[in-house]
Amino acid sequence: MANTYTQIHIQAVFTVQNRECVILKNWEAELHKYITGIVQKNNHKLLAINGMPDHIHILFGFRPTQSLSDLMQDVKVCSSKWINEMGFIRGKFSWQEGYGAFSYSKADLPNVILYIQKQKEHHKRKTFLEEYLVLLKEFDIEFDERYVFKPLGIDYTNNNQ
Repeated sequence: MANTYTQIHIQAVFTVQNRECVILKNWEAELHKYITGIVQKNNHKLLAINGMPDHIHILFGFRPTQSLSDLMQDVKVCSSKWINEMGFIRGKFSWQEGYGAFSYSKADLPNVILYIQKQKEHHKRKTFLEEYLVLLKEFDIEFDERYVFKPLGIDYTNNNQ
């Protein structure tokens, strides 16, 4: 649209279904390239991508030509299909439903990029769940504990966790 100017930076975080640790080092870089291609195909600018065997962080410049939920659906559906077609894991790969999305100013980008690049070191000190809850609280996002990505082995129907 003419005369529309934006500067929107989003970090999205999402996990493998059931938080399974299946993203292996031998194909992780290919996955990151593939997701980068999906983001770019949708006319957004990927700034950083990294993760762990059970989750991914992506930071991108977001253009308001599409909804965030449509972009995330495209990223997750297309990358799941690609992982399954490539046969990287036994069984069927899928991402867990939902995602976290956090917006940043341009001044914050160097720190967020460094944070994403250092995921492996970061997770030596903090679990994914600890990290995710910190993000939700830092951004003052209301959430329902029943729907937050949980560690494996948690009974989601039991509120006495």
